[in-house]
Amino acid sequence: MGASVISAVSPFAVSARPLDPAKFRDPLVTAKGEPRAQVALTGLRTLWFNTGTLCNLACRGCYIESSPTNDALAYLTLADLTLYLDEIARDGLGVREIGFTGGEPFMNRDMPAMIALAQARGFDVLVLTNAMRPLRRFEAAVAALPRERLTFRVSLDHFTAAAHDAERGAGSFAIAIDGIRWLAAQGFALAIAGRHLAGESDDSARAGYAALFAGLDLPCPPLVLFPEMDANADVPEISTACWGILDVAPSAMMCASARMVVRRRGADAPAVLACTLLAYDPQFELGATLAEAARSVPLNHPHCARFCVLGGASCS
Repeated sequence: MGASVISAVSPFAVSARPLDPAKFRDPLVTAKGEPRAQVALTGLRTLWFNTGTLCNLACRGCYIESSPTNDALAYLTLADLTLYLDEIARDGLGVREIGFTGGEPFMNRDMPAMIALAQARGFDVLVLTNAMRPLRRFEAAVAALPRERLTFRVSLDHFTAAAHDAERGAGSFAIAIDGIRWLAAQGFALAIAGRHLAGESDDSARAGYAALFAGLDLPCPPLVLFPEMDANADVPEISTACWGILDVAPSAMMCASARMVVRRRGADAPAVLACTLLAYDPQFELGATLAEAARSVPLNHPHCARFCVLGGASCS
């Protein structure tokens, strides 16, 4: 399925005033002159690999702007993956989980081999996918993968076809459901990534997904409901005082335990970023190696506040 026409207004959109242009300007100080919160790497437990930003869809809410034409992040290779897995082994890093994201990871022809290598090295493996045609073209290779310590997290924006298709294109819900059925029939562990409609409660959303899977005669997989991410909508900055005010620990933030590897189009080598959400902001590119990327991260982006601190969300 290629790029599809999507609705003019997202059913997930939340009304908010525009971001104050004085915010998120200084990595050390907020617009109010307060020390900006920073997060130290307490221990690298999850290493993400963005396999490339190309995707078979062009979704309205895609935080990384994946599409059939966006190759700003080029395809990672099996050799790139090996480089970082070797660094983990050499330096005795405590990484437990390897995550693959995109774009759509199965646009990358090395995807089955990369999963297999991460499994062979003894990691838990999490693969984010829309479970559509790119995945299905690798049916034989995917079916040959070990089932142990491997989870496919399928993007299903809502439990209704209308809301999902409004984001991803007409007919995409049915194709994703078919992919979910195929993965389940193969005996793979599944998870679902969804979102709330504007004004929809968490309980209502979870009940809707439960009913959907009951109707499919499948167990309802673990469900992750992500908050909206609009970098142009206003959100409070996070100062060092906010940890105590909000009763949130810096160690609970995604960048305290995770990093992401990308290869920028035209670059000679991959780079390590602070997290999965900030692929294009140069201040969050931390170096070429995991050792170089082990430094603290100032929370100097709206996503840091909305998704991680206030939203309590994590991609892992």
